[in-house]
Amino acid sequence: MASTAVTTFIVFIAVLFLLVNSSAAHYIPCSESLITIAQEKNISHCKKLTTLGAEFGWEVSKHNESQVDILIGTKLNNAEMVWLAWGVNPEDKPQMVGTRAIIGIRQLNGSLGANTYNITGDTKLGCKLQPSEIDVHVTSMKLDYVTSLDYLTLYATIVLPSMYNISRLNHVWQVGYDAQGAEPSMHPTALQNVDSTETIDLKNGLAHHVGEFEGRLRKIHGVLNIIGWGTFLPAGVIIARYFPYPLALGSYRYHLHVGCQIIGYNLGVAGWSVGLWLGQASKHYSFKIHRLFAIFIFTFTTLQMLALHLKPRKRDEYRKYWNMYHHFLGYALLAVISVNIFHGIDILKPDHSWKWAYVGILGVFAVIVIALEIFTWAKFLTENKEHKTGKPESGSGGTAAAQTQTTTP
Repeated sequence: MASTAVTTFIVFIAVLFLLVNSSAAHYIPCSESLITIAQEKNISHCKKLTTLGAEFGWEVSKHNESQVDILIGTKLNNAEMVWLAWGVNPEDKPQMVGTRAIIGIRQLNGSLGANTYNITGDTKLGCKLQPSEIDVHVTSMKLDYVTSLDYLTLYATIVLPSMYNISRLNHVWQVGYDAQGAEPSMHPTALQNVDSTETIDLKNGLAHHVGEFEGRLRKIHGVLNIIGWGTFLPAGVIIARYFPYPLALGSYRYHLHVGCQIIGYNLGVAGWSVGLWLGQASKHYSFKIHRLFAIFIFTFTTLQMLALHLKPRKRDEYRKYWNMYHHFLGYALLAVISVNIFHGIDILKPDHSWKWAYVGILGVFAVIVIALEIFTWAKFLTENKEHKTGKPESGSGGTAAAQTQTTTP
């Protein structure tokens, strides 16, 4: 059983990595909203950015490669005040500090304005960000709001100095929800806000996201935990609770239960280990609640797994108290696991299919548990009635309770 679990684990990891690696997309076309606006401004290139629901359009001048028309847009989602930023960074990698930015602010009264800003280390520390001259020449700077689409766009024509290369341009984008006049306040510190950087080739639209490797690891981390902690462990609990009674699998029930727990534990620990690495690699952000839940899950699932060798024998007097503790802790772990998986999905903010997939898994388990619970109670009441009348029905129904007792590990 252990060798089967290890083999399944290794094969699953290999296939999962290949699937995630092959599914990485570098160029996703824009929505119709931005395409329409871009066409009005004679911008022919457009792509969805990797975070914040932002979209980016650009047009390199045919006469001067240093001159670029840029257009960035995002839906407001009914926010009354918002600021939208885009900028370039001449450093070796795209990052917030050092960015020469264009920021457009939509005020509470509906007025729109845009200015240029230098993003420095002081900005990152929380100092006020005020309009300033930048070394990128900017003209035709304009912020627009399309009421019918609830869509905000920032347009400008820029002329890049010689230190910039349009084949490897580090650009940064950001969205915030508060400002004091022309001074944008700090943006949220969610994962997507931190990851809003990439290096793009404006000649073909291909881009390298600085956090691309980390992004793949986050997906692996999430999928492993959903399948390990969130699928195999609950399946093992269902097998342990219901299989001996309605399905009468005898000793096979114990092996199925242990097999599911071993596979689930191995996959979950692998996902947890990836999460540890991601936590160490993230210098600018942390998710304390998610981390505390993860430590709790790993610690007590490990304690549960030790039951394979340390559980009391059947003849030990305290066996029934150990069973109560083992079952209670198992059910508590399932609750914490579900909460933490949903919390992790909210942090990662992938497409909605992740959340619906896990809701579907929980829904299937719920249907199975309800059906088996009804069957178990119906069987119990029938046998209880037969016991009182002393007239058991023909067949194996009268032996189900005995089978339950003899097959309990």
